[in-house]
Amino acid sequence: MKTLIQRPLSLPKWWVMVLALVLVALIGVVDYRMGSEVHVTAFYLIPTGWACWTVGRKTGLFVATVATAVWLIAYRMSGYTPGHPIILYWNSLMLLAFFVVVVYLLSAFQTAHDYLEQTVQQRTAALQAEIEERKRAEAAKLQAERLATAGTMAAEVAHEVRNPLGSITLNLDLIRKEIDKLAESASQSPEEGRLLVNEMREEVHRIQHVIEEYLQFARLPKAQRKPLVLNEILDQKLAFMQVAFDEAKVELRAEFDTSLGLVNVDADQLWQAVLNLIRNGLEAMPNGGVLTISTQRAGDQVILRVADTGTGMSEKQARQVFKPFPSTKAKGTGLGLTMVQQIVTEHGGHIECSSVVGKGSTFTIYLPLDGRP
Repeated sequence: MKTLIQRPLSLPKWWVMVLALVLVALIGVVDYRMGSEVHVTAFYLIPTGWACWTVGRKTGLFVATVATAVWLIAYRMSGYTPGHPIILYWNSLMLLAFFVVVVYLLSAFQTAHDYLEQTVQQRTAALQAEIEERKRAEAAKLQAERLATAGTMAAEVAHEVRNPLGSITLNLDLIRKEIDKLAESASQSPEEGRLLVNEMREEVHRIQHVIEEYLQFARLPKAQRKPLVLNEILDQKLAFMQVAFDEAKVELRAEFDTSLGLVNVDADQLWQAVLNLIRNGLEAMPNGGVLTISTQRAGDQVILRVADTGTGMSEKQARQVFKPFPSTKAKGTGLGLTMVQQIVTEHGGHIECSSVVGKGSTFTIYLPLDGRP
C-alpha cells in the first residue's frame, strides 16, 4: 500500500534518525551552555516527534531515550546541584515518561490520521466509480431509447418496402422469361438483357438483406438466460468456423479461463453478438492475421474479449463504433455493432472498444455472473 500521508522532508529513514540524533545533541549543547538560567527542555520534543512521525513509534522511543540521557548529562555537566541527588534522576525519569506519552499519543494520532485518509480515499473512489457507472447507465438508457425509436421506424419502413420488393423480384423473373422468348423469335443473343435483369435482381436482394437486418434489430427478443458453460458453447461454435478461418488465413487463438464455470446467458443471442465481432475481425484482416477470443472471471463479472490484428480504427471511429447506422463497410448497414451492444445490455452488461490504427481492435464484453441486469 502506498503511504497515505506525505511525510515531512521526504528523506530516507536512517537519514531522519541521524538528523534527529544530531538535533538532540545540538539541543543538549545549548542546554549545557544555558544551565538552569534558561530551560530548553521542551525543544527535545522536536526531534522526538519528527522521528516518531516520519520513521515510526520505535524510532521515536529510541530518540526519546537518547534525548532524556542527553538532558541528564547536560544538567550534570552544567554544575546544577539539586537539594537531593535523587531529584535529578527522578526528573529525568519523569521527562522520559512524558516523552513516551507524547510518542504514543503522536503514533496513535498518526494511525487515526492514516485510517481516516484511507477511508476518505476509498469512499471517494467508490463515489467516483458510482458516478461513472451512473453516467454510463444514463448514456446506455438514452441510447436504448433512441434505438427503440429507430427500431420502430425501421420496422415500419421495412414492412412497407418488403412487399413491393417481392413484387419487383417476381416481375424481374417474368421480364427475363420474356427476354428469352424475344431472343428466340428474333434470333438475337439475350445476354445483354439477362445481364441487366441480373444486376437489378442483385440490387433488390441487397435491399432485402438490409431490410431483414433492420427487422432483426427492431424485433430482437428479450434474452432467455439460463446457466450455461460459456467456454463449452464458444468452443463448439468456433469449431464449426474453422473452415472460414482457414480460408481467410486467420489464426484462431482461444484463451478460456477454466475457473469460469456456469454463466447465466442466452446462448443464441450471445453467440450472435460474438459472431458479429468475429465477422468484423475477419473483414478487418483481408490479408490474414490473428483472432484471439478469451474469457476471464473478474470478481462477480465475466470478461469476454474478441481481439484482431487487423487495420484498426482511429480514435474518433472507435468512439462512434456502437452508434447506429455509421459503417466503414461499402455494403454495411451500420447496425451490426449496435445490435451487439443491445444484446450485451439486455444481459445486464456493457461492451468497450479499444483500437489502434494498423495494429487491430479489441472488443471487451463485461457480463454479470448472476445474469441480473
